[in-house]
Amino acid sequence: MTATTTTAPAPARDEDDDRTPPSDDPFDRDQLPTPPGATGVLLRSLLSPLRGRVAVTALLLLLQQAAVQAGPLLVAYAIDRAVPAFRGDDNGPLIAVAVGYLLCAVAAGALQYGFVTASARVSQDVLLDLRGRIFRHAQALSVDFHERYTSGRLISRSTTDVESLRELLEEGLQELVMVILSAVYISVLLLWLDLGLGAVAVASFVPLYLLVRSYRRRAGRVYRKRSTAIAAVIVKFVETMNGIRPVRAFRREAANDAEFAVLNRRHERTNGDALLEMARYVVGSRIAANTTVALIVLWGAYRVADDSLELGVLAAAVLYLRRLYDPIDRLGMFLNSYQSAAASLEKIAGLLAQTPSVPEPTAPRELPERRPGLPGREVVFDDVRFAYRTGGEVLPRFGLTLPAGQTVAVVGSTGAGKSTLAKLLARFYDPTDGRVLLDGTDLRDLTGRDLRREVVMVTQEAFLFSGTVAENISIGRPDATRQEIEQAAKEIGAHDFIAALPDGYDTDVRKRGGRISAGQRQLVAFARALLADPAVLILDEATSSLDIPGERAVQRAMATVLKGRTAVVIAHRLSTVEIADRVLVMEHGRIVEDGSPAELIAGTGRFADLHRAWRDSLA
Repeated sequence: MTATTTTAPAPARDEDDDRTPPSDDPFDRDQLPTPPGATGVLLRSLLSPLRGRVAVTALLLLLQQAAVQAGPLLVAYAIDRAVPAFRGDDNGPLIAVAVGYLLCAVAAGALQYGFVTASARVSQDVLLDLRGRIFRHAQALSVDFHERYTSGRLISRSTTDVESLRELLEEGLQELVMVILSAVYISVLLLWLDLGLGAVAVASFVPLYLLVRSYRRRAGRVYRKRSTAIAAVIVKFVETMNGIRPVRAFRREAANDAEFAVLNRRHERTNGDALLEMARYVVGSRIAANTTVALIVLWGAYRVADDSLELGVLAAAVLYLRRLYDPIDRLGMFLNSYQSAAASLEKIAGLLAQTPSVPEPTAPRELPERRPGLPGREVVFDDVRFAYRTGGEVLPRFGLTLPAGQTVAVVGSTGAGKSTLAKLLARFYDPTDGRVLLDGTDLRDLTGRDLRREVVMVTQEAFLFSGTVAENISIGRPDATRQEIEQAAKEIGAHDFIAALPDGYDTDVRKRGGRISAGQRQLVAFARALLADPAVLILDEATSSLDIPGERAVQRAMATVLKGRTAVVIAHRLSTVEIADRVLVMEHGRIVEDGSPAELIAGTGRFADLHRAWRDSLA
């Protein structure tokens, strides 16, 4: 069976490429674009299921503010009516004022408790939903997204950015609503008490509004930079800790310290800029508020002396103004939280707006039943071409057929396209042109669940999750019994070392399987693949990081797990090729040789040269 390869012109850059537009700031270049309106859509979708509870929460706050704002009215009534009546031996009005004030205080406290409780539940449900969405969406996004968007930024989205939103929902939002309600209530009451005093108070909102609008505009830019700076710090920290071995091996500590210091100072500067904007707002708002209060007090006192204004009304107006302007600083803190949360929500919306480049089919098809006695399936690369979205062709147009049950080894120099071929078969990517068929069915027509049941990839890293050995083996078949798990390990040759572990199959392998050796991790990965029972198995350099004894153990396991299946084995070590029925030699994305190992060794091509060099190295 031979492969056909044709050349194709290099692809033009895709105008719809959704990568982040270039930025003058090197730390901003991998930020995700946020579609217009995406932030609002996300916020509405989070709050929509909670409409009823949001309405109850708003009602509680309306009633609480009504109870709070009744106080100065009672004070005005007491000064102008109840006290003169008391001096005339009528105690009723003053007692009524005292009782009313007490009831308002109790009602305000009870309603405040109800509001805080209800709003806390709403905010926690919103955050629970948001974290779940980020986690589920990140898992659903295609491999190419994760290859260009670092895990540190995903961590920043689900931790730092969600925390900013939590602060807004639990603290800042309450302040904003209370300030707005206070402003509405007090404006109406002041206008009702005295039109002149009310008009001056309402007019004072104009400079305050201009201050708020200016602050929001300036602070929005600052907080977007701050969010990016925080993410850069997290990315550097996560990257360094994940690569701590090469960091120590190559004495990278000093260089990493210097790079981290630059990021840390940038974070410090953006925090300082945010505080400076906050200080400007607070100073401006206090000047406006204090000036207004002074004008109203002086004018009101003059009118009281002139008997054109009652003293109780002036006292109530001063109390209302104090209640109106005292929260100005707290409003600044809310705006602080709001800008931080708005920048964070924008970045989260940008992440959630990303669509998988390998989508689920709209009309999925089912594969035919596997043929009796033959667990493998036929694979066909039908006129396939592949280029990454960043441009540059990796695999020129070619055709290739892998019969069911055949083991094919793919060899070639680094960058030849071997792993890309395997990733197309695993549908980590879709071909730019052409189709990849499994028993005649396009992989794009299979659901992710069906595809993962039929095609499994084992990488050289053999990633293990924190948990027991048994749990790691059963990942491909969570419903497998302990007997089936142990049987798979026995067939692979992993049972003896697993049984010798402190808790046997219940031993926790810890982070990344660090409790066991690389060879043992690879055997566990093969047991996992055997238990999953796929039709097509892809081994991506499964022995490249192992020593000779480990390689031999894994090769014995490979012979077991590959039996009868269609297999693609990506290999650097030619010792792995010996188990293959067929060898493909790739260079620059093209298949330049195709034949059995014996045929190619006997020839004069690239594989014969590689095999001869390998034999000489063994000697």
